[in-house]
Amino acid sequence: MIITISREYGAGGRTVARGLAQELGIEYYDIDFVRMTAKLSGYSEDDIRREGEDMSGGRKFINQFLSTNAYNSSYDAIFEAQREVILDLAKKPCIIVGRCSNMILREEGIDSFDIFLYADLEHRRKRALELNENGKMDIDKYIARRDRLRNTYYHAYTGHLMGDARDYNICLDTGKIGMDECVVILARLLKDKVK
Repeated sequence: MIITISREYGAGGRTVARGLAQELGIEYYDIDFVRMTAKLSGYSEDDIRREGEDMSGGRKFINQFLSTNAYNSSYDAIFEAQREVILDLAKKPCIIVGRCSNMILREEGIDSFDIFLYADLEHRRKRALELNENGKMDIDKYIARRDRLRNTYYHAYTGHLMGDARDYNICLDTGKIGMDECVVILARLLKDKVK
């Protein structure tokens, strides 16, 4: 059983993945994914963090405009390296957070259980403040920016809209349900499948 988790920024994807991995006794990949992709691609971990899941609308346009057999952007190269890492990880039960993993596995005919996590802005604002990744940027603007960059990246490489319920087996509101309860719900659904 391969499990993928897509998420809005601040909805607790990493926290749910960690808890679910403990409940199911399998590995989860999120931050480790950066190191693995850097090793495979030759790009630095900073490049992977910056371009491995976020893309601006302007960058998407330039990428599409220049995309030819003779030109490969760093975004394209990093995506291909991430794709290889995902396919390698999918050889054994695991949880993969983000990186268009649900659609990459689907394209390869690899069965996965795909989860989308979302929450209301107030919950995400609180979580984002705990993560403290916004620097001096207003927290609401930072959340909106991170969502926009992730959504653009996802659409650029899958042709789908992130969060479209038809692309997932289950969508959970971590703000209303709570991250711990989401782990309980998911573990109950998946324990038999993992065995």
